[in-house]
Amino acid sequence: MNAVLVVGDVATDVVVVHSGPLAPGSDTPARVRIGGGGSAANTAAWLAAAGVAVTLAAVVGDDAAGTERLTELRALGVRCAVRRSPTAGTGAVVVLSSSGDRTMLADRGANLLLEPSDVDAALAHGARHLHLSGYVLLDEASRPAGRHALAVAAARGLTTSVDAASAVPLRGVPFLDLARGADLLLANADEAAALLGSPAPPADLARGLAAAGVRHAVVKCGPAGAVWAAAGGAVVTAPAVPAEAVDPTGAGDAFAAGLLAAWLAGAPPAQALAAGARLGARAVTVVGARP
Repeated sequence: MNAVLVVGDVATDVVVVHSGPLAPGSDTPARVRIGGGGSAANTAAWLAAAGVAVTLAAVVGDDAAGTERLTELRALGVRCAVRRSPTAGTGAVVVLSSSGDRTMLADRGANLLLEPSDVDAALAHGARHLHLSGYVLLDEASRPAGRHALAVAAARGLTTSVDAASAVPLRGVPFLDLARGADLLLANADEAAALLGSPAPPADLARGLAAAGVRHAVVKCGPAGAVWAAAGGAVVTAPAVPAEAVDPTGAGDAFAAGLLAAWLAGAPPAQALAAGARLGARAVTVVGARP
């Protein structure tokens, strides 16, 4: 039985790493890498790298990019329960990255076509935990698939986790209501502030999320570490692992994978946070979002 089912997005990432400020209307020197992306696909790849049996449920186009993305994922050890659509192209993201932050220009493409039946087909392979990319809930077209995934997972006794995905889109969606009942909600500090309506210290953000209808909440703070809060329980903090940051693309997905791998193996929160920090640190040392 595959331990984890990841539901969400697959994309082609065009990662542009620039060392200085952008020069509008002119040229800016940069390193450019084209490869696999998508938050769900990245998390699945990092879970496989951590030794976890993982299946990915998603939709890609019936195009060359879709073939390349699936070939990459399978080579990394991910079982792909991925539907190919002849009506939409594989999603694509242009990532403008510096060592400390990144800005994304996204074409969701075939990711918008994810349906509840795609989740059911993937669950047929077996799983004990479901991890849902928040992008599925943020997009109105794919939202029914995300809601179905959480509902059917709960009905089957799977544990569940949800990643908050992206700060700005969260402000227009009742995300906490959609994620209610999940065992674990992951968000970075900006996402947590968007969900709760105002910025606050990380521990307060984690407590606020945990009190909003999920059993546990983790707030990721980059080089400042991470915080774990349980609903009505104690708060646990962990430092980041020092690393020479080259590109932060996919670091949050790697962190989620490391944390989930440890937590599902029975590690307590402090150890799970530390495992997440190790994979997150590994991710920032390379260009691109994958192991």
